[in-house]
Parts: sequence; structure tokens; C-alpha cells
Amino acid sequence: MAGLAKGLAVLEAFGASAPRLSISEAARATGLSRATALRCLNTLAELGYVAFDGKFFTPTPRVLRIGATYGETAALPQLAQPHLSAIREAIDESTSLAVRYETDSLFVARSEGARLLNTGVRVGARLPLYASSTGQVLLGSLTDSELSDYLATTEFTARTSHTPTTADAVAERIEAARTDGMAISNEELEPGLLSIAVPVLDPAGHIVAAISVSASTSRVTVDELRDRVAPVMQRHATALGRQL
Repeated sequence: MAGLAKGLAVLEAFGASAPRLSISEAARATGLSRATALRCLNTLAELGYVAFDGKFFTPTPRVLRIGATYGETAALPQLAQPHLSAIREAIDESTSLAVRYETDSLFVARSEGARLLNTGVRVGARLPLYASSTGQVLLGSLTDSELSDYLATTEFTARTSHTPTTADAVAERIEAARTDGMAISNEELEPGLLSIAVPVLDPAGHIVAAISVSASTSRVTVDELRDRVAPVMQRHATALGRQL
């Protein structure tokens, strides 16, 4: 089991900022020794999860089989997919579902629109909670004590000049999301990118997920998101919540 845990840690070290890893980089990223990292990488290569070019290891498509298991077996993504598709059809924009995972929003379902927008959002992608509309909604699920801990321990790195970078600024956005029943990110995550998220509540009234829509500032305004898009999203978020 210890070996399995180490192998999974090495596999999770790959990402957008580390699409390929040398043995030293894998060891640094995981805190493992070079020898242990090498054993894990060699095993992953033998199983077909990574490829080796003589210097760097790179994930293979087989890794998708692991991630696909969640979407194929978990109730939430399966129940959400028809609602995401319906929202996409109604507003002609890509729609996603995210849950809170550690300090990130983790996207677990998505319905792509005809207009492709390079937001980096895909199933399995993670965005920082404080800088994303989904995250600001999901942070509303925390108790006062949990939120205080999050605000005290998180480093709020600026993604753009609009990113909230203080605990007070993040707390204000979370409270606004709770009050408004939505969060709108206006170029806080990426320049030229608008996004809106609404909460999905379970029958007990707890926030379990967030539905989001992203669009270019050249095509959509904040008022349009609030007045035209939000009602459609909220209607389907409510219907999804009733199914949980």
C-alpha cells in the first residue's frame, strides 16, 4: 500500500505546469528520494501510464482511464450532465460543474459549446478557489471556523490585476456570493475572461457543487451574465439539487 501511495503521488505530480518530468523533478515534486521516484516511474512505464524518452517521463492516454472512473460511476456528474447540456443549448456557451477539492475548484463534468474559449477548463482541471467564480461559491459552504482557517493559511497570488489578493477581499466575494446566490468573476482569473457560477444545494441546503459558465469580455457583459444567463443556470441548479 505504501508503494501504491508513492506511485500515485508521482502520477499526480504531472500537470499543466509539469507535462513531463525528469527523475529529479519527480523526486522534488513528491518529496521522495531519486531511487524511489525512479522505481515508481519505471513501474508506471511498465504498466503503460507514462512513456520515457531517455530523459523525461510523460503521461500516456491510459491515465484517462483512472480519471474517467469518477465521471462514469459517481452520481453527481451523471445527474448533472443533462442539466449542463440544457444550459449550453439555452445560452450557447460552455457549461461546467465543479466541486471543492482541497484549496481548488475541481471540474468533474462539462458540456462544450460551439464557441471554443481557451479557459483551461476541462474535466479534471483545477482552479484556485479564491480566484474563480466556482471557488467563491464553493467557499460559501465552509463554516466560520473553516473559512477563517482558509483565509489565514492561503497565499492569494495575483492571476491578473483584478484578482482578490487579501483575506478581506476574498471574504467580501464569498459573502457576496452567499447573498446574491451567484458569483461573477470579471477578469479575476484570466484577462478578457468573464465567468459566473451558481451553487448546487443538496436537499439539506448544503452547497455540494457549483455550475459555471465562462465567456469572453468581447462577447458578453456582466449585466448579460446576471440578467440572461444566471436565471437559466439557477433553474437547472435547483433541479439538480432536488435529484441528489
